[in-house]
Amino acid sequence: MFKHILVAIDCESTMASPVLAEAQSLAIAYQADLHLVHVISPVSLGYLDPTYLTLDGAFSTINPQNYEAQVATWEEVKQRTQDRLNTCLNEARQQGIATTATQLVGDPGKALCALAQDWSADLIVIGRRGMQGLGEIILGSVSNYVLHRAPCAVLVVQGAHAKP
Repeated sequence: MFKHILVAIDCESTMASPVLAEAQSLAIAYQADLHLVHVISPVSLGYLDPTYLTLDGAFSTINPQNYEAQVATWEEVKQRTQDRLNTCLNEARQQGIATTATQLVGDPGKALCALAQDWSADLIVIGRRGMQGLGEIILGSVSNYVLHRAPCAVLVVQGAHAKP
């Protein structure tokens, strides 16, 4: 039934392991390929604020030190998450599962749905941290976005419910 399983790995979350375990079980059962993907969201890392306003006018906050600090943060996050993604990739391959991995930058929900379409995925496996109420409204829900807009079936692996 499932031959191409897209696995949304949030390398910065405790949900990465349960999501990968579920996807591996399905891949073994259906003899399917896995494609692991982690999406770095610029919103979560913050942007350089180019100006600030005072009574005297608007001034730029972009200077070489701020820019270099922002670039260093991006590079550190990209390397840390790529290392975690590679660990997941190797774990799946050790199970004898044909597995590839990609790290993208962008809006996670949109990127996952677009990749599922491009890769002709039969199933997306994604985690849900269990956020509720205001936390979910403010931070959004990638799993909810994917569930409603994916071009294929979606399996949501539930994490522990967050306290309201």
